[in-house]
Amino acid sequence: MKTFKKKMILGNLLSMMVMACGSSTKNDVTPDLPGPTSGDVTVYITTAARTQEFRKTYVDFGSDVNMSPRTILLNEHVKYQTMDGFGAAITGSTAYNLLKMTQADRTKFLKETFDVNEGMGQSYIRIAIGCSDFSMSEYTLADQPGIENFALQEEEKKYVIPILKEILAINPDIKIMGSPWTPPKWMKVNNLTDLAPHDSWTGGHLNPVYYQDYATYFVKWIQAMKAEGIEIYSITPQNEPLNPLNSASMLMYWDEQRDFVRDALGPKFQQAGISAKIYAFDHNYNYDNISSQDDYPAKIYEDTEAAAYFAGAAYHNYGGDKAELLDIHTKAPEKELVFTETSIGTWNTGQNLGKRLLEDMKEVALGTVNNWCRGVIVWNLMLDSERGPNRDGGCQTCFGAVDISSTDYKTIKKNSHYFIVGHLSSVVKPGALRIGTEGFTEDGVVLSAFKNPDNSYAVVLLNENTADKRITFSDGTNYFGAEIPAQSVVSYTWK
Repeated sequence: MKTFKKKMILGNLLSMMVMACGSSTKNDVTPDLPGPTSGDVTVYITTAARTQEFRKTYVDFGSDVNMSPRTILLNEHVKYQTMDGFGAAITGSTAYNLLKMTQADRTKFLKETFDVNEGMGQSYIRIAIGCSDFSMSEYTLADQPGIENFALQEEEKKYVIPILKEILAINPDIKIMGSPWTPPKWMKVNNLTDLAPHDSWTGGHLNPVYYQDYATYFVKWIQAMKAEGIEIYSITPQNEPLNPLNSASMLMYWDEQRDFVRDALGPKFQQAGISAKIYAFDHNYNYDNISSQDDYPAKIYEDTEAAAYFAGAAYHNYGGDKAELLDIHTKAPEKELVFTETSIGTWNTGQNLGKRLLEDMKEVALGTVNNWCRGVIVWNLMLDSERGPNRDGGCQTCFGAVDISSTDYKTIKKNSHYFIVGHLSSVVKPGALRIGTEGFTEDGVVLSAFKNPDNSYAVVLLNENTADKRITFSDGTNYFGAEIPAQSVVSYTWK
């Protein structure tokens, strides 16, 4: 313990010297801190003060009888959800920025992010079906009327697919989710009463006349990606179905989504032998304060024929509270939950790790996982230092999980979303089971515990307090004591 405190003091002194000089290392790398190079328990540490950034270290199991009253005991008899993975979105903008890097620099970053042995092991990616608000342009995969005109476009072929192939070469098991921002404009109408053509990238509704064609559009996309060697694990029928203002966008109320999936998309998937999961909703906890849309997925599930096609529901956090996840789980415990988008930006001091790391870990990462989410996906993996490329009508104030300098496409600033996802993905593997804990608790200490498919254990913990905390962890057979730095996120894994 004394040795650990000496290491912490040295780390803090190094950080103070860096700050006093008014500079930082090129990639915000933690100064080399002395510490063990092996041990029974692998540990990753990130502090809000950036004195440690995903620093890897080790501790050993205790050899005596554990008498600590500050012991957290893992209880694998209490079982929650199975985990699918954690990651970020590979948008057109993200792919563009990655491809501006040198091959060596890009490979290094992608390995740090996705390699399960040498990096964070991020395990879930979200991509757009057609354009998103972070694309080079507004487009769909069939802009000319007629589903026979379906084809992958330049953004897929030149940017997104090459990056996905590089990622898959590093982590072949990564899961990929697809979400459309808009269908082809020729499929859209102003509303379901007038059924007047809606020749706009934003807003409108899907014309029921084109339900079958649009379902075929999804099938063709999944088949086209498979032909490129890219398997699609899951989809949502519409990104932000209650937001008609995004670039691009479309309204799809719960009864429309129910009918589209029940009568077209679900059957088309079955006919084509497609096993990709379908998640309902994909929008905010508060249903954008539209009372008729409250409990959107639960309303869909009331139709048993439609419900059979849905694996569960997806959520964003741009409005409302994460408690809605527990509410929906209670209403439909047999259905899955995933968290699919959150952003940082100028409005929430997105590059201020001192504030964002703690808040985002509590609300986005641990908050969603502890409310039954099987996966956590943040928005753009990488934007440039000008918050782009971006477009009018989209978010022009967003930061990426990391931001890369647009002057050299080399200097990287790692933000909270990169760390919160990495602290989960590094120790919680796809197929892990979230399990219970009992014993010691303390205000400002939030955690989740897991049993991995290889029978290893994992704990991801947030210490919001301004003081270090000493806590002991036990799996019933082995135990270890850990000094948890003030205002930090720490991940542990052991067998």
